[in-house]
Amino acid sequence: MRTEDFDFYLPSELIAQHPTSDRTASRMLHLNGADGSLSDQLFLDLPSYLQTGDLVIFNDTRVIKARLFGHKHSGGSVEILIERVINQHTAYAHVRASRAPKVGGLMRLSGAFDVEVTARHGDLFELNFLSETAVLDLLEQHGALPLPPYITHEATSEDEARYQTVFSKHLGAVAAPTAGLHFNELMLDTLKQKGINIAYVTLHVGAGTFQPVRVENIHEHKMHSELYSISQTTIDLIAETKAHGGKVTAIGTTALRALESAARVSMSNPDGVLQAGNSETDIFITPGSHFKVVDRLLTNFHLPKSTLLMLVSAFAGMGNIKAAYAHAIAQQYRFFSYGDAMLIETQLNIS
Repeated sequence: MRTEDFDFYLPSELIAQHPTSDRTASRMLHLNGADGSLSDQLFLDLPSYLQTGDLVIFNDTRVIKARLFGHKHSGGSVEILIERVINQHTAYAHVRASRAPKVGGLMRLSGAFDVEVTARHGDLFELNFLSETAVLDLLEQHGALPLPPYITHEATSEDEARYQTVFSKHLGAVAAPTAGLHFNELMLDTLKQKGINIAYVTLHVGAGTFQPVRVENIHEHKMHSELYSISQTTIDLIAETKAHGGKVTAIGTTALRALESAARVSMSNPDGVLQAGNSETDIFITPGSHFKVVDRLLTNFHLPKSTLLMLVSAFAGMGNIKAAYAHAIAQQYRFFSYGDAMLIETQLNIS
């Protein structure tokens, strides 16, 4: 399967640069994967597609202020994007500089503290923060919110409020689980009042989510790895929902990736039983993949040639997604992180 099969032309004016005035004010395109039918709706119509006893699962990760600026002690400016906090004083990061820093090199960040490059792991640099203050606290004090590369303005106070979900809890992501940005407390209450259950997973979204696939054959692409956690409470709610004929709706591709990763067949899980706990995933969901947990997906519109576009193509069918995206462009839906929503009913039965 070729990467170019997942390319499309998107007019730049359809890339949402700012959030809507209200979180719930977006449009929503409904796609029935079974027959390919499309329906133009509003996000506020979401509860009408859910039934009493259904389960909605959110990703409750929280975005950290992962972008830092500074200079190397040896000279030259640097821009740091933290990818993953390892412990109180260590993190993996992307480093942008005229010349890549060497192991053992020192950098002064924000004019406030030093970091030492202690190792390199592929594209990531391991940084030791030479401060008594913990990494997450330093980021909160000196870092900037890492808006996606297609948003052209610097992060503002509006972004700091709106590029977090209202239910975000666990610090660790460098990108928001954007489907969750549409929800406010009133919508959550509406779902509960309808008898729809709510559960959470945590997957700390990495910067790799914005990277296009650059190989010609998609199966040669190496996925970035992300940390996730699923509680036994969530596992039990999924089992209860399935037992009573309800549907599981993942809010965002990150929630779906966590759930399907936890049910993936492996040496430690030969029967593919959905398992609670903390783990790491580099799952690459492409057309032909089978889904064991998720029946319905709420997501935003994704970048051309991206792994997330490949994921939704697996969920709804390539032809259906191509038609849906062509429709969305013609109807001038807003794309990407601050854009409109898409509710997708899976093409296939869960297996």
